[in-house]
Amino acid sequence: MDSELCSVGVDIGGTFTDLVYRTAQGLRVHKLLTTRQDESLAFLQGLDALEVAAQAQVAHGTTVATNALLEHRGARTALIVTAGFGDILTIGRQARPALYRLSFAPRFCPAPEELTGEVAERVLPTGEILLALDPAEARRVVEECLQRGAESLAVCLLFSFANPQHEQMIGEIAAQCARERQRSLFVSLSSEILPEYREFERASTTVLNAYVAPILGRYLENLEQGLLRRGHRSLWVMQSSGGILSANAARREAVRSLLSGPAAGVTGAFHTARQAGFDHLITFDMGGTSTDVSLLDGAIRRTSEGSVEGWPARTPMMDIHTVGAGGGSIAWVDSGGALRVGPQSAGSQPGPACYGRGGSEAPFTVTDANLLLGRLHPDYFLGGRMRLDRAAAQRSAAPLADRLGMSQLALARGVIRIANAHIEQALRVISVERGFDPRAFTLLPFGGAGPMHALDLAAALHIRQVLIPRYPGVLSALGLTLADYVKDYSQTVMWPLAQTDLGLFRQAFAPLLQRAAHDLAQEGFQPAEIHFEPAVDLRYKGQSFELTIALEVLPEDSSAGAIYQPAALAARLFAAHQQRYGYAVTQAVEVVTVRLAGRGLRPQAEESALPASHAAAKAAAHTEILFDDHFLPAAVYAREHLQPGHKLQGAAMIVQEDATSIIPPGWSGQVDERLNLIFRPTNGTEAADA
Repeated sequence: MDSELCSVGVDIGGTFTDLVYRTAQGLRVHKLLTTRQDESLAFLQGLDALEVAAQAQVAHGTTVATNALLEHRGARTALIVTAGFGDILTIGRQARPALYRLSFAPRFCPAPEELTGEVAERVLPTGEILLALDPAEARRVVEECLQRGAESLAVCLLFSFANPQHEQMIGEIAAQCARERQRSLFVSLSSEILPEYREFERASTTVLNAYVAPILGRYLENLEQGLLRRGHRSLWVMQSSGGILSANAARREAVRSLLSGPAAGVTGAFHTARQAGFDHLITFDMGGTSTDVSLLDGAIRRTSEGSVEGWPARTPMMDIHTVGAGGGSIAWVDSGGALRVGPQSAGSQPGPACYGRGGSEAPFTVTDANLLLGRLHPDYFLGGRMRLDRAAAQRSAAPLADRLGMSQLALARGVIRIANAHIEQALRVISVERGFDPRAFTLLPFGGAGPMHALDLAAALHIRQVLIPRYPGVLSALGLTLADYVKDYSQTVMWPLAQTDLGLFRQAFAPLLQRAAHDLAQEGFQPAEIHFEPAVDLRYKGQSFELTIALEVLPEDSSAGAIYQPAALAARLFAAHQQRYGYAVTQAVEVVTVRLAGRGLRPQAEESALPASHAAAKAAAHTEILFDDHFLPAAVYAREHLQPGHKLQGAAMIVQEDATSIIPPGWSGQVDERLNLIFRPTNGTEAADA
């Protein structure tokens, strides 16, 4: 890899596109409205605005794959399975969406029944072929799928994780048939996407990959062409796990980018917090459309049991919980006359009413409510490049306020309280409901709207420390410049733990290590830049689900592999089971899957601490903000003028290009040596530094 540190992160959200340009000289940030008709337009406009050098590495967090699935506009996808398993997606795990509902509408299926084909073949769990695949029959089934308009093909045969030969044959036949017909056909094999047991989850993940890959592929191709015109020759894409992939790898394994944007934010948050001396965090990313929350207990928490639109996606992803509460969330009244907020969002077009882009039909949103309450300053939004229209927000609020029989200010207070309640519940889901006390954590808000709501939420959860990064509104884009290149590999083994030894583990990990080293070398990483992170999935014998236990790289000296001894691994499982479920027992343990993450390390800038300033922070302006039932005078501080050591006291507002922070009465803060803001509750007797 090029050792020169020069990279740009681009995060495209539903409302704004965020960019961070990182060089050896420091950071530059930019924020602009997302161009919904073609998201790549804002992407390229942002690069031009920042004058990004052609040699810069470009990393991208995208929602293209996610939106294609959520909006049901992916490729027309066919599925080929072992004979007798054609209903695998329909039957699934036989879980009812509503336990006591006698009838319900069938859910959306990315691979419809008319495009599901079966082939006679059988592989045993050991990998032995019991019934060989007939190539002529496979060709007939593929031809039928093409005749019915298939644009993409998923192949998931029984026990293909133990022997992928039949899937590979079908893949070759499908490619040949497509060439003969001069058709484009994307092929996704479960033995390549997810070589693990549980055929439903494997089939679902493979189908999702086939469904979204052509859409993501076309988007990335258009984007790469635009980048080439600017001289950029590399494009990286964020995965759900927090690592980046090359655009070519992302095309083949599009399912790995379903949670691309939120993962970048957590990566940036963890890096920022560690630099500031914190490693136990609750993060929440409040953007224009949604809020994503995560808990970091000394490390980023990951899972391989995620789902999107109700379909399992068993790829490594960060443990993130999402709710439909963002700055663009629309306020509305339900059939019972109750005020509701979200999950529908105004996005960037028309956007909140105060953006002045929706005319008389613009909806009233959380952003509009914040403006009416004085929590946004119309002159300082987006660094002064976009002035907010208070009158438009009032016109949008009027019909709702009249219908509910309340004042516009009361309506705005209600909207903020409801939005905060949604986020508070999400924060409780990832903390209290999982056995963690939120009072033991630092709250780290980011996203354009996060710092506006952070201290109110901290007070509700009795969290006594809040860390607001220097650039909270573009933290996801910052995370993209920090993320390493990561490729994940796995293989189901199904061993009794008591019968394992270091040699058996070495044998299982060897092909994964070989593939990882080859793939990372192909991407330009030198041996010194490559790092391996092995792990195993363990469970009690008879359990249906596993826990992933991180390991160390296998040592060359067999005597040094104490961590791989059965007793040591069993103890690790018992401790993890106690943490997750509240109990642990001593009984037989199984090794289900071996995993390996191959990490290509990217160069990182050393961020030096800044000296403290002895001058007091000076307010750039003054305003009034409504707290409880009355407006209070508040100082307005420009974030770029705040220096280490500056102290702030609520009520106050901090404005910057990418976000606005609100300090309620009863809170005080200080700027640390890396220009982060650290807030704690106070008794209100400390003097403000204004």
